[in-house]
Amino acid sequence: GMGVSTVTAARILKGQLQNRKGEESLLEMEKFPYVALAKTYNTNAQVPDSAGTATAYLCGVKANEGTVGVSAGVTRDRCNTTKGQEVTSILRWAKDAGKAVGIVTTTRVTHATPSAAYAHSANRDWYSDGEMPPDALEGGCKDIARQLVENIPDIEVILGGGRKYMFPKNASDVEYPHEEKHRGTRLDRRDLVQAWHDVKPPGKVMRTGMSPSVSLSPGLFEPGDMVYELDRNNETDPSLTEMVAVAIRMLQKNPRGFFLLVEGGRIDHGHHEGKAKQALHEAVELDRAIGLATRLTSSQDTLSVVTADHSHVFTFGGYTPRGNPIFGLAPMQSDVDRKPFTSILYGNGPGYKIVAGERENVSAVDFAHANYQAQSAVPLRQETHGGEDVAVFARGPMAHLLHGVHEQNYIPH
Repeated sequence: GMGVSTVTAARILKGQLQNRKGEESLLEMEKFPYVALAKTYNTNAQVPDSAGTATAYLCGVKANEGTVGVSAGVTRDRCNTTKGQEVTSILRWAKDAGKAVGIVTTTRVTHATPSAAYAHSANRDWYSDGEMPPDALEGGCKDIARQLVENIPDIEVILGGGRKYMFPKNASDVEYPHEEKHRGTRLDRRDLVQAWHDVKPPGKVMRTGMSPSVSLSPGLFEPGDMVYELDRNNETDPSLTEMVAVAIRMLQKNPRGFFLLVEGGRIDHGHHEGKAKQALHEAVELDRAIGLATRLTSSQDTLSVVTADHSHVFTFGGYTPRGNPIFGLAPMQSDVDRKPFTSILYGNGPGYKIVAGERENVSAVDFAHANYQAQSAVPLRQETHGGEDVAVFARGPMAHLLHGVHEQNYIPH
């Protein structure tokens, strides 16, 4: 979800959080010497979804929207089209080459981006067998959580959210025992965390040391997605930067090197909810993690690539003066409805509001609130992705191969 407009706004936010004007600020990713653009369309979609795009930049093959880890020969929801169409990811290629591999995300570890690294599914939403239709189960298709444990059994590091897909249906969550929505979802009654431990040789079990109260190995810190960075309880839940620090230190033990997939996956969720403040703080946190990763690695032997799966219909404009708060108002009122407007707006989404037949007057609301939903042109429960190209930032060996405009599936190759 980190389109160019998000990168620019996050740069300004980063500077303003340091009490500067912001525009002159520099993100860690912007210090990378090579920059390219990636075309994000899916084989059947002009404006893509995250599963088809994740398949492109992790497996090197464009795919249909909603499908993950399979070629475009697979139709969404059609389990019986999957066989023989599976495509493998750069994580798998690294593992086969003897490298250590890891996945770190702020979403559930079965979400679109991480699942493209290990799973093959006709539907990205088949997180556990509890989300699958009977015909898919009867057709022998496996849910994504089960594939996480079975497909590449020795992924060294798995950190993120998504506990509930690992446990039997109605099993209480360790952290929220009384909340029904956080209970286990598995119909096969399996405990996949236990299954994960069972296949590990003694001494290989991961202890993160981040959160003894709820830390499960693999490190699954929430039943679903992790909490937004602005709302995070730093006693119980690690930041993305903290997870990346643990992951790199563990993976660096392998003399043959490593591959690590890191996702600031909730940038996308903030935008879908029209909550630009949440999205941009997620982007600044991702950038902080990128800075840490560059300090822990050397550009002599480590290729680092930062990109996005797709953009969003997020924009900021309105002729704001230098140093204007990124979440602030444009300096003038609309010359049509005579009302003020925020610089940040969405093309569509949940922020559309009509009050007494007119656009809502934003000066009457707290538009600097973390959960303020910026105004949108078209009412939708969820804001949509944007279709324009996304940036690719690269540093290290072979980074020079990323320049110009590429198809997204060029990236892993």
